[in-house]
Formats: sequence, C-alpha cells, structure tokens
Amino acid sequence: MNTQPEPDLSAEDDTHGPQFTRSDADAGNAEAQFGMGLRCTIASATPDYAQAAEWYRKAADQNHHLAQFNLGQMFAQGHGVAHDETTAVMWMRRAADGGDAGAQFNLANRCYRASMKIAASTAAESRIEAYKWYRLAAAQGYGTSQNSSDVVTMSMSREEVTQGNQRATAFVAKHCV
Repeated sequence: MNTQPEPDLSAEDDTHGPQFTRSDADAGNAEAQFGMGLRCTIASATPDYAQAAEWYRKAADQNHHLAQFNLGQMFAQGHGVAHDETTAVMWMRRAADGGDAGAQFNLANRCYRASMKIAASTAAESRIEAYKWYRLAAAQGYGTSQNSSDVVTMSMSREEVTQGNQRATAFVAKHCV
C-alpha cells in the first residue's frame, strides 16, 4: 500500500509549464500522466519511483517520448522497477526513434561503450550506430553530443563515418516527414 500523499498537480508552476489535475491523468491525458510521474520523483523529499514508473508507463504507452525516456532510465537504474537493461534499451529506442535528444544521446553512449567491449568484427557496427545517434542529438543541440561525436569519429574509418552520416540522414528523412 502506498502511504505517500498524491502529488498536487493543480497549481500553476512556471518551471514545468501548464499543469494538469489527477483527473486529467486518470482520464488518459498523456501529458498529465507524464506530469504525475515527474511529480512523484521530485515533489517530495522521498521520491515514489514505483508510482512514477506507473504514470510514466501510461504516458509512454501513448507515445509520450519523454515519458519513454524517463521510464527507460528507471529500468536502467532499477528505480521503482526491477533493473532490466533489455527493457531500458527498448524504451530508450522508442524515445530516440521519436526524436528525443536525451534518448538519442543515451543510446549513442551505450553503443560506443559496447564497441569497446566486443569483437572487432562487430565493433564497427556499434561505432556507426553511436555516431548516428550522437549526430542526431547534436543536431538538436543536446549537451555534449557534438564533442562525443567527434570522439567516436576518431576511432572510425572514413567508410564508417560515411555510413553513420547516411544512417542519420535516412533517420531524418523517415522520421521528420
């Protein structure tokens, strides 16, 4: 049984944009559900990650990309849900495919780290994917994506960079129509 009080979503809050009520979230409003998840993680001294994960999942199932990213992070860190890297990557990929720059950056980091741990025959594929995701996040001005792209480029052949650019271009053409 959850003994924490429900977060108050009724007040206007300039730092988080328009606010919604619990009834909006219960009625299926994805933005309100995302807001409830966010409030569960930051509204009190003791975050209720399990409740946040439930709200994020409801919004994520409706294709709310930031909720997908946050839910992926929760699975990656084991906050409010069992730690599950496969599920974390699945939610991250959905958010990244939806254009979320944070998820794209996260996937790029995962691919780049993987490229350093796997056989040389498959490492190139991971570097190309890392490069693609870094480029997409960098195009949105996300954090250190440009610097990270430059770092991974140093370990790539000219052909791999060309493939990474082609994949980034194809992604934009497919998802930004």
